[in-house]
Amino acid sequence: MDEDIDGLFSLAPKLAQLGATLNSNWLHERATALAGVPLERPALKILGVLQGSGGPLRIGEIAAEMRVEGPHVTRHVQRLERKGLVHRVTDPQDKRARLIELTPAGADLSTRYRSVVIDWLSQAFMSWPESDKRELVRLGGRMVDDFLDFLKKAEECDPHQADR
Repeated sequence: MDEDIDGLFSLAPKLAQLGATLNSNWLHERATALAGVPLERPALKILGVLQGSGGPLRIGEIAAEMRVEGPHVTRHVQRLERKGLVHRVTDPQDKRARLIELTPAGADLSTRYRSVVIDWLSQAFMSWPESDKRELVRLGGRMVDDFLDFLKKAEECDPHQADR
């Protein structure tokens, strides 16, 4: 059992390296240039969250998905609105509230950016058998979900949380 935990722990620096690379300015600038998408990283992330959601979301839902505060999302949404990439719609559950929805132009930009990144992933994992790629997606997703769930529960139980 300890060897398994040691193995997981030794994976952490590699995951950190991958995360840093995926969030690097170079990668973002290269991908946006190839896709013809002149947007900042947070704006692209908002478009991606909306595209992945399958429908409009509240600002708070977008912020939770991005793991940032609502005002950060609000500022970027306002800029995206001015560019015609998102717009506000009435929440069918609460007529007083507004949801953020992709416009066709926003969906197009998000799709173009995703296509560049998907092409890179396809090239990087070209030599992997399909079964290995499916297993990576399954286990990688499970690993992230389980660890984030664990951290969320730990944060909820933390008696020092109120001090923050």
